[in-house]
Amino acid sequence: MALSIDELVENFELFDDWEDRYRYIIDLGKKLPPMPEEEMVEDNKVRGCMSQVWMTSRLEGNPPIMRFNADSDAFIVKGLIAVLMLIYDGQSPEKVANTDALEFMTRVGLDRHISPNRRNGLVAMVERIRHDAQAQLA
Repeated sequence: MALSIDELVENFELFDDWEDRYRYIIDLGKKLPPMPEEEMVEDNKVRGCMSQVWMTSRLEGNPPIMRFNADSDAFIVKGLIAVLMLIYDGQSPEKVANTDALEFMTRVGLDRHISPNRRNGLVAMVERIRHDAQAQLA
């Protein structure tokens, strides 16, 4: 179920402090479906992440929508993946290519509350998702 960035911001603002927001992000990650072991290969790794992150994408349906599968070996990163899946999964390639999830991170202040390395990894994941969408459009 894709959410708009505005909806995600509203959900995030329900929490009073950053500890609760981190817990929410981690809980979202725990709800992600597991990624099949055979997809956790070098070719599917996201470059630029300190933690190990694997990601795949595919088109399905008519009109076509993008489906993503991703996983990480770090709880907070898995939670950030879940946030990205809420924004991007099930959207058209055009919408995915034109949506910048980093806007959400800035609006809720997450960009200031995660380490620079985590932020770099998040940027790498968003770039990978949008690149995959651009490839589908080409």
